[in-house]
Amino acid sequence: QVQLVESGGDLVQPGGSLRLSCAVSGPTVTGVSIATMAWYRQAPGKQRELVARISRALKTDYGDPVKGRFAISKDVRKKTLYLQMNNLKPEDTAVYYCNFRIEEVDAWGPGTQVTVSS
Repeated sequence: QVQLVESGGDLVQPGGSLRLSCAVSGPTVTGVSIATMAWYRQAPGKQRELVARISRALKTDYGDPVKGRFAISKDVRKKTLYLQMNNLKPEDTAVYYCNFRIEEVDAWGPGTQVTVSS
């Protein structure tokens, strides 16, 4: 069973930075290394959208709104996924969710709130 716990969400001013973490429990280090992991977000009244994804081969891709500002990374030995968010904007305000996929497994964390406001 895969369990994900996000952390790092906070209230931050526009232009600020945050780093989100997602701790993975259940899978082995090998399982984490071959999984595709991603960050999604959902703002009030909007659909959940892809923020960033990192594949088994460590290939990354990003949603258009965050390109050039956010960076996704994975520490396999620590079994932790990260999202470095820079130059935050009010429109980045949302609940951010961690996602883990491998074969038939598709797991989600409970989310962490990011609020960008002055």
